[in-house]
Amino acid sequence: MSLFAKIAGGIAMAANAAGTLVVVGLIAVVNYDIIARGLFNKPFLGAVEVVQFSMVLIVFLQLPDVIRVGRLTRSDGFLGLLRRRSPAAGRALSRAIDLIGAAFMVLVAIAIWPEFTEMWETGDFFGVPGVFTAPWWPVKLVIFLSACLCAVHFVLHILQPGGEQTTDAGHGS
Repeated sequence: MSLFAKIAGGIAMAANAAGTLVVVGLIAVVNYDIIARGLFNKPFLGAVEVVQFSMVLIVFLQLPDVIRVGRLTRSDGFLGLLRRRSPAAGRALSRAIDLIGAAFMVLVAIAIWPEFTEMWETGDFFGVPGVFTAPWWPVKLVIFLSACLCAVHFVLHILQPGGEQTTDAGHGS
């Protein structure tokens, strides 16, 4: 299981890095659009579409690593109090939350797969024809793969001895 966890963690970290590169690319596109619009009155016509496309990619590329390191936004006040008063109950609740998270991610993966295959087969594009278009399928594939990897990391948290999630980015589950 340790080797599997290391491989899943490495994939999550690589996806996170790819998401960071998308952020850098998005910054470049927005800056180019601002400069081209302001200095040359020639805006980048696909800027809005690139921003929409990029936002989905950023979220779903970085989400598995966020889950891996236990930094998914949630209110842990009650869980922390419960863990101090009853460690076993705290671990059980934490595992239940992770189980619900895993189930939700599996549902997302199941729901997005038909959309991906349809977009792959039909070649549907988003954007404005003649101005800027891009295929939908890469976004749908990233969502599917991300949801699968998120589910894996939630399950790894459940199976982790003691049920404790790490919040140290260098020492994932």
